[in-house]
Amino acid sequence: MVGSTALSGQLDPEQLREIILAFQNAVAGAVTRYDGHIAKFMGDGVLAYFGWPQAHEDDAERAVRAGLSIMPAMSEITTPQGEPLAARIGIATGLVVVGDLVGEGAAQEEAVVGKTPNLAARLQGLAEPNTVVVSDRTHRLAGDVFDYDDLGAHDVKGLSEPIRVFRATAERVAASRFEATHRTGLTPFVGREGEIGLLVRRWEEAKEGDGQVVLLSGEPGIGKSRITGNFHDRIAGDPHTFLLYQCSPFYTSSAFYPVIEQLELSAGLDREVGPDAKLDKLEALLRWSTNDAPESAALLAAMLSLPTDRYPPLNMSPQKQKERTIEVLVEQISLLARISPVLIVFEDVHWIDPTTLEAINHLISAVSETRVLLLITFRPEFTPHWGSHSHISAHALHRLGRRASSMLVGKVTGEKSLPGELMDQIVAKADGVPLFIEELTKAVLESDILVAAGNRYELSGTIDAVAIPDTLHDSLMARLDRLIPVKEVAQIGAAIGREFSYQLVAALSPMSEADLDAALDKLVASELVRRKGNPPEANYTFKHALVQDAAYDSLLKRERRDLHTKIAETLLQHFPTIAETQPELLAHHYTKAGLVEPAITNWLRAGQQGAQRAANLEAIQYLQRALDLLQSLPEDRVRDTIELKVLTHLGPALMVVNGWAAPEVGTVYERAKKLAGRLEKSADLVPPLVGIWLYQNARGRYDLADALTQELFHVAEATSDRDILLQAHHAAWPIPMFRGEFESSNTHIEKGLALYDYDRHQHHALVYMGHDPAVCAHACGAQAVWALGLTDRAQRHVMQALELARRLGHAPTLAFALWYVSGAHAARGDAAAVLSTAEELLELSQEQKLVQTEASAQFLGGWALALTGQVKEGLERMRVGFATWNRIGARSHLQMFNGLYADSLLRGRRYAEALGALDEALDFAEQTGERWWESRIHHLRGDALLHLG
Repeated sequence: MVGSTALSGQLDPEQLREIILAFQNAVAGAVTRYDGHIAKFMGDGVLAYFGWPQAHEDDAERAVRAGLSIMPAMSEITTPQGEPLAARIGIATGLVVVGDLVGEGAAQEEAVVGKTPNLAARLQGLAEPNTVVVSDRTHRLAGDVFDYDDLGAHDVKGLSEPIRVFRATAERVAASRFEATHRTGLTPFVGREGEIGLLVRRWEEAKEGDGQVVLLSGEPGIGKSRITGNFHDRIAGDPHTFLLYQCSPFYTSSAFYPVIEQLELSAGLDREVGPDAKLDKLEALLRWSTNDAPESAALLAAMLSLPTDRYPPLNMSPQKQKERTIEVLVEQISLLARISPVLIVFEDVHWIDPTTLEAINHLISAVSETRVLLLITFRPEFTPHWGSHSHISAHALHRLGRRASSMLVGKVTGEKSLPGELMDQIVAKADGVPLFIEELTKAVLESDILVAAGNRYELSGTIDAVAIPDTLHDSLMARLDRLIPVKEVAQIGAAIGREFSYQLVAALSPMSEADLDAALDKLVASELVRRKGNPPEANYTFKHALVQDAAYDSLLKRERRDLHTKIAETLLQHFPTIAETQPELLAHHYTKAGLVEPAITNWLRAGQQGAQRAANLEAIQYLQRALDLLQSLPEDRVRDTIELKVLTHLGPALMVVNGWAAPEVGTVYERAKKLAGRLEKSADLVPPLVGIWLYQNARGRYDLADALTQELFHVAEATSDRDILLQAHHAAWPIPMFRGEFESSNTHIEKGLALYDYDRHQHHALVYMGHDPAVCAHACGAQAVWALGLTDRAQRHVMQALELARRLGHAPTLAFALWYVSGAHAARGDAAAVLSTAEELLELSQEQKLVQTEASAQFLGGWALALTGQVKEGLERMRVGFATWNRIGARSHLQMFNGLYADSLLRGRRYAEALGALDEALDFAEQTGERWWESRIHHLRGDALLHLG
C-alpha cells in the first residue's frame, strides 16, 4: 500500500513537521491495527506492507480496510488555515523479495525487489484525493467484502498491458460473508456417498472374482485421497491385502519408482540392512506369496538395485528384462489374490513414470478375472486411455456443495459448531474444495478469535479480525509463519521432495537434535505432514503436494539454490547408495541449484542406467534434460565432447523406442555427425560414427553410409586399433552386397572374420549396432556367396551364423541372424526353410519388442506362405510387414521386399499389381543404388509381361 497527503498553502518548517508527524501517526495507527508493516515514510508519503514479515490469510482485505480507515483520520488533521488533509492511497498485490536492511538511522529500510511497490505507487497517482484505488488482483482477493467503483482499464507506466482498476468506497453491508461472496447462487449439493457406494459395489464384485478397475479423477485437493482412505476404512472388516503405490512429482522419470517404494516397504528393506539381509527379506516376501522362483527374485532384486549373484544369470536383453519384471509383478498380485481379495491403490498417477504406467496397462488387463480392485487416482491433466475395457469404471469428482462442505468443517472441529457467519466465510472461500475447507478451518481454530463453549465455538473478538485464508497458499503460509522454526524445517523438506527422511533433514538443518525433534513434532501436530516410524528412522510426507509447493515457494531463489546444492552434497557424502542408484535425484538438485556441469553428468548417468534397465523412455527424458542444460554452456570443445557423448546414448534409446530410421533418430545423429566433424578422430568417436552409419543404412542412404565407412577406416588406421578395424569392415560388407557387388562384400566379410576373436569381441554387440559382428558376417555372407554360386559355403555360413548367435545368448543378435538367414533361404527359393526360420524370428521379435526384425519376419513368412499356396494369407502378412517398415522410416531391403511381394502377386495371378511392384523396385534401385535383387526383379518382370500378353 502506498499513501500520500496533499499539503497546500504556505507552511513554515515547524508547522510542516507537525502536520507530517500527525499524518504519519494516523497512517501508522491504521496500518498497525490491521497487522501491516510500515516500510518507510517519505515526507508526506508512506509505504506499507501487508503479508510481510508476518503472513495472514486475508492480507488484501486488511490493506483495503486500513486504507479506508485512514480517510476519517485525515479529516481530523487540518492546516493552520483550517484545511483538512486529503490522502490518496494505491493498493497492489503481488510477490516481492524483501532483503537486508539498507541505509542508516531514520533512512534505514528493507530492500524490496519486485514490481508490486511500483504498481502501488502508480495506482496512488491515479487516485483522487481521499480515495483508495486497488488493482484487479487486490479486488479479486478481497472479494465482495467492499463496495467498489469500476474505473476501467488504465495504461500504467512499466506494464505492457492496461490493467483494470477499482476504487474501494466502503465496507459492504451484507447478512453474512457467505452472501457477500456468493451473490450468484450456491454450488449444487454434491456429497461423497455416491463415490463410496460405487467403490463398495465394485469391491463386492471383485471379491467374487470379477476384478474391477475404478478411475477417480479431480483437481488438487478435491478429495481423491480422502475418498480412498474412507473406502479402505469401510472395508476394514473384510479379510484382504492392501497395496498402496504413491507416485511422486520428483520421480516422473524414475522407472518403477512407486513399485520400488511399495516393495521396499512390504519387504521391510531398511536402509541400514546389508544387501544379503535385504535379499533374504525379499525372498521371504516372495515365499509368502508362493512366488519364490529364482528368476522372480533375481528380477525384483535387479529392480531394487540389489546384487543378483546368488541367482542364475538372467541372460536377457534389457527390454526383455523389463517386460519379465512387469510380468512377475503382475503374477505376484495374481498370487496374492488367490489367498485373499486385494485392494490396489495407485495415487497421483499424473506423476507416474512411463515404465510403471506400462505395468498398470498390463495389470488392468490381468485383473479382470481375479479378486482384485484396482483404484487409480489422478488430476484432470492426465488423460487415461483405458476406457475400452468393460471392467473399468471412471468417475470425475466435483466440488462439494454447502451442506457437504459444512459437514466437513464439523469433522475438522470435532463436531463443535462455529458461529454462522464464520461458517459462511469458510464455505464461501473454500468453494467446495475439501482440502481448502480443511485447511481454512484449521487456520481459524489456530487463531485466537475463538473460545470453546461446550459443543460450540464462540467469538472472542470481532469477525473483521479473523484470519480467513483467501487461497490455499495464503492459508498454508499463514500457518507456517505462525510455526517458526517449523517453517524452516518445512522449507528444507519441500526442497528435498514430497517425502523426506529424518536423517537427511538432520544432515541439512543447522538446528540441534533437540530443536529439530521439537520442530518436526510441531510440524506433524499441525497436520501439514505425516510421519512414518520414529526418529532417526522416521520418514515424513507432506499431506498434500500443494503444501509442499507453498513451503517451497516461500524460499528466495538464492536460498533455493543454496539448499539444493547442500542436498546434493549431503547425498554424495552421507547417502552414497542413493547417489549411486538414483543419479536422477542428484541431477534434479544440481539442476535446481544452477550447477550445470554436475547436473549434466548425473542426467547422463541416469540415462545410461535407464537404458541398461530397458527403461528407454526414462532414459530419453534424462538425456534430453542433459542436452537442454548443455545449451547454457559456452560453445567450445569441452561442450562438444559432452554433447557427443549424450547423443551417443540418446540415439540407441530413440532407436529402441521409435525404430532405427525414425526422423528424431536422424536429427540426433546428424547433430552427432556435425560434432564429430569438429573433433579429432579417435576411438571415442567410433560408437557415434557407427550409430550414424546404422541410421543412414536403415534409411537406404548408401552413399552417406559408405562415406562414414571410409571415415571408420581412417580412424582405425590413425589409431592402429584392430577392434575399430573390425567395425570398419562390419560397416563395409552390407553396402556392396546391397549394390550387387558381392565379391567386394565377401572380401570385407573374410577380413572381418579373420580379425574376430570370440572372447575379445563378444561384448561388441552391446556397443556397436546392437548385434555381434561375426554373426553379421556369417549371416550376410550366406547371401553374398550364394549369389556368387558358392552354395556349400553359403550353407556353412548359415549354420555358423545361427550356432554363434545361440552361443552368445544375445536376443537382438539372434534376431538379426534369423532375419538374414531367412533372406538367404528366400534367395534359394526354399519356402519351408524360410517359414521355419521366420516363425522363430517372429516369436523372438515380439517377445523382445524388436520392431524392425518383427516386420521382416512378417514379410518373409508371408512370402513363404504364398509360395506354399496360401497366397491370400501370405499377402496379408506381407502388407503388415510393409506397413511397419514404412512406419519406422526404414528404406533398406525394399528392392528385395518388392520382389518377393511381386512374386506372391504373380502366384495369385494378380499380374498388373505385380508389374507395378516390380517397376517400383527398379525405381528404388535408381534412387538408392540397391541392386542385389535386380536380376531376379527382371526375371519376375518378364513373367508378368508374358502373362499380360
